[in-house]
Amino acid sequence: MNGMGPIRRYTPVVILGAGRSGTNLLRDGLTRLNGVATWPCDEVNYLWRSGAKRFPTDEFTPSMATPAVQRRIVAGFDWVARRYGAKWVVEKTCANTLRPGFVNAVLPNARFIHLTRDGFDVTASAMKRWTAPIELRYLAKKARFVPLSDLPYYASRYLLGHARRRFSEDRALRSWGPRFEGIEELRASNSLAVVCATQWRRCVDVATTQLAELPSHRVYSLTYESLVNDPARSLKRVADFLEIPTTDQLTGEFAKSIRPGSVGAGKRSLSESDIATIQPIVHAASHRFHAA
Repeated sequence: MNGMGPIRRYTPVVILGAGRSGTNLLRDGLTRLNGVATWPCDEVNYLWRSGAKRFPTDEFTPSMATPAVQRRIVAGFDWVARRYGAKWVVEKTCANTLRPGFVNAVLPNARFIHLTRDGFDVTASAMKRWTAPIELRYLAKKARFVPLSDLPYYASRYLLGHARRRFSEDRALRSWGPRFEGIEELRASNSLAVVCATQWRRCVDVATTQLAELPSHRVYSLTYESLVNDPARSLKRVADFLEIPTTDQLTGEFAKSIRPGSVGAGKRSLSESDIATIQPIVHAASHRFHAA
């Protein structure tokens, strides 16, 4: 990622949200706007884990943002800005929801968008990802941005994880999505619904707490529900916050691509037992939501 030519001045935009909270949807909406770009793959957690590939969780501290780590990650943003001539570079790695303080230390000029979604809906959707088959095309896109020296480590870890799932009772991975402290112990002794709900809650709690320490003009919060129920208005508000010019045509095109049927799908698909079990977990974090 050492493209030629000068780097244009740009604003890093970091979308934070637990896995299955609609971060892909928001990123795709923003990249419809002029001057906005992102990586040609879903997430770049490998980039964020530069120098910490063996760290057991995604809960990094600001002290881990050493000058070398910062240079490596910023170089990735520079590459996107240079390659696409972008004035805003958007990134939505879900694991960053567990480390906003670290991200801020790396990108002190970044703007943050915190996207939250109903915990039951996230849990039900995440459970499907934990048991989904391997998607080779998806992996190939991400592999392009893994440093060659790190590729054997991540490849072996991924293949081992999928091999182990064959022997698990629920045929699910040992880990998927943001890795919080204690996730493996929780996975070993609890239902998948409890693990997914706890993962969602940890992401909501950490992001809300750490983002509250940043100046308010750098943080914008909205819910997935408001995004899909009123997509044109929601995208316009986010664009205004980021100072990205937009038009009714662009936001209208985004609105046409939205299907709001996923709102409330969690309780319709989860078993009564799972709903009763995770209800205390979900309700304990739901008060933190900030609707836009």
